[in-house]
Amino acid sequence: MSDAQPLGALDGVRIVDLTQMLAGPFCTMLMADQGAEIIKVEPLDGDHTRIIGPYHADDQLKAFGGYFASVNRNKMSIAIDLKRPEGRDLVMQLCKDADAVVENYRGGVMDRLGLGYEALHERHPKLVYATIRGFGDWRTGRSPYTDWPAYDVVSQAFGGIMAITGPDRTTPMKVGPGIGDLMPATMCAFGIVSAIFRAHKTGKGQFVDVGMVDAILSLCERIVHQHAYTGGVPTPEGNHHPLLCPFGMFPAKDGFITIAAHADAHWPILCRLIGKPELGNDPRLANVQDRRANQDEIIAVVSAFTSRHTKKELLAHLGGQVPFAPVNDVRDVFSDPHFAARDMIVSVPHPGLDHETKVAGVAIKMTETPGRVRHRAPLLGEHTDRYLTELGLGGAEIARLRAEKIVA
Repeated sequence: MSDAQPLGALDGVRIVDLTQMLAGPFCTMLMADQGAEIIKVEPLDGDHTRIIGPYHADDQLKAFGGYFASVNRNKMSIAIDLKRPEGRDLVMQLCKDADAVVENYRGGVMDRLGLGYEALHERHPKLVYATIRGFGDWRTGRSPYTDWPAYDVVSQAFGGIMAITGPDRTTPMKVGPGIGDLMPATMCAFGIVSAIFRAHKTGKGQFVDVGMVDAILSLCERIVHQHAYTGGVPTPEGNHHPLLCPFGMFPAKDGFITIAAHADAHWPILCRLIGKPELGNDPRLANVQDRRANQDEIIAVVSAFTSRHTKKELLAHLGGQVPFAPVNDVRDVFSDPHFAARDMIVSVPHPGLDHETKVAGVAIKMTETPGRVRHRAPLLGEHTDRYLTELGLGGAEIARLRAEKIVA
């Protein structure tokens, strides 16, 4: 990790980050990875994820754990008490030279503090103001649930994804990673960059709002057209596809693999590779709809073959011939040459450790301005003096603010 060239595509963009937990910090992390300057404004006791862990066994400091380290890399930290008028004035000043401010508080919190959209827009007309809330903000459409709190599992349930995920038709299930946070975060990052692009052309900022449940519904776009076009109500799909076959998970001798050989081009190849070439010419299985209608038979035949072989053997036999993947656990991910070649497991220093640890890399690759992990997540208030000095405050004034617990 270093701050050396080349710079990211968002170099020169400054974001004031008032977010905590996962959705907001992941949103600003995406922009930080592409070179944006992210000023993370934390309460004096820090983003609550600093204390969640997990902590490395060798960590002697425990300033933050893996959760915080993963989604707050490439950021600067300044600690300010927003309940104090002087603290709020500092945030207002920080926004003067910023392109955007991002927050994920409950609706109305920032308005009561005098730091809502209207107040900031009046002072800084070019500023983009972005929010991530469970059910969106009243400014873009008042939901009957606008004031309700929400977390990942709430948005997964409300937005429809749990109702089509699960081992059988009657058992809904939460998706493993926190996509109820990560999907709205990704959409919000796209919205912020879009609004900044517009503001640079027009000189006028705007309000960007992503509801967590809205983002999950957009991810589940398929259920909308299935219901609208057929009147059906999709249910949990297990590990196979409701419209395509073979498209799903199959057993291996030492775990599971996935195959997506539903297309006319791949189906006869799969049949040959599993020793059933006659099925590739079977008129009962001639097209996508036919194969879906005979799903149980196809799944049984493919499973009978895959269950006799290890994941490694199946990778060698099927990989590159038909769409195929082993079901990897994290140990497999760490050892697979793909992720090393794509720089997707990145070493980072960690305060309190005398060796580096690992975080996930940057998935968005660019040739001229590659995104990357430039520096570790910050200690609480690590950059407070730097930014207060930029605002014109002298050492004595900064010391006073710190002594009076307005900043840390």
